[in-house]
Amino acid sequence: MGSMDNTVKRLLERLVRRIPSRMLKTTLDKWSRLTATQRQSIDYTESKWALTEKLLAICEENELTVKHIAELEMIYVIENPNLGMWHAFQLMDPQDDAHSVELTQFKEQFKSHLSELIRHVSIKIKKHTDEAVWIRIAWGDTFSRPNHLKPTYVVHYLQTPYVFLSSLTSKQKPLLSQALVLSTRYQAIKDANLSGRKLTAIRDLLMKQYLQVFPTKFPSPLAERNRVVSNLHIEKEQAGSAANRHQMACEAFGDGLLPQLQSAVYKLETKFRDHTNKTMTERDEPFRCVVKFASTNLLESLRHSASSGVASTPVTPLLSSVPLKGKNYFVITDNGPGPSSQMKPSQK
Repeated sequence: MGSMDNTVKRLLERLVRRIPSRMLKTTLDKWSRLTATQRQSIDYTESKWALTEKLLAICEENELTVKHIAELEMIYVIENPNLGMWHAFQLMDPQDDAHSVELTQFKEQFKSHLSELIRHVSIKIKKHTDEAVWIRIAWGDTFSRPNHLKPTYVVHYLQTPYVFLSSLTSKQKPLLSQALVLSTRYQAIKDANLSGRKLTAIRDLLMKQYLQVFPTKFPSPLAERNRVVSNLHIEKEQAGSAANRHQMACEAFGDGLLPQLQSAVYKLETKFRDHTNKTMTERDEPFRCVVKFASTNLLESLRHSASSGVASTPVTPLLSSVPLKGKNYFVITDNGPGPSSQMKPSQK
């Protein structure tokens, strides 16, 4: 077997292992490379090993290349976007014609620019039903062919400044950034400091596609505390406080189903403050530490904590900034000599 054939074999083997048995048939049915007879000849009750051997024989018969197998992988990834780790980026400073860039123009420009920047690269672009443009990039370099076993996935919504990336190395990042900026007619791209295992969640958070709640007639917590209440009204007061807490929790994090973020990270670079510990307090260097909140659904957990009274309301800006700013990575630095601190998005 030649090297290209070996890549076909390895990519197909890995893909069959990765796709759950119950999804294998529907995924292969969407792939246009097999005839109806070939599709019918596949016995999906067989082991993954037997299925792989069968598919390899069909691929050999149809003279399919690694690019055809990459198409199959793309079908699976597009249908299952909540796999792997996704990072959000935002395009900056649109040129006058940025809003008029359409799919054909974007595809041609992107392929052309990236191919100019790197000699060996394999690019596949596909438009999805929800207006998302999916890009699969297999990277090579000056001397080696594209590595289809370690592709980068890019999702861009045309007419928006948002781009989502998965599996990108620091070496590839400037090349991809330049190709994206040139083909979308923007002038720069920045890290949005938002990442997660669910593409749909970080997309919905960044594009505000969830039920937001805005302030209403509920009294402020300060007015609530200062009110003199008789024993007869305690029950009513408690019900009002619970409703108030729930309202403030929903204002901070949203209502209904929330985007499923798994974590929020706060990197502290502040002066150490504790009058009992002079050694640490007198240090010129800032005190550095990382605080991480983790949950299967972080926003829902935070909303519940605030609503149930476990966390205080109104909600601290440190936490409400996650949905408000569409970020889950913050660097907290001192704001001048005073005790207050401000949040600055990491430039890294």
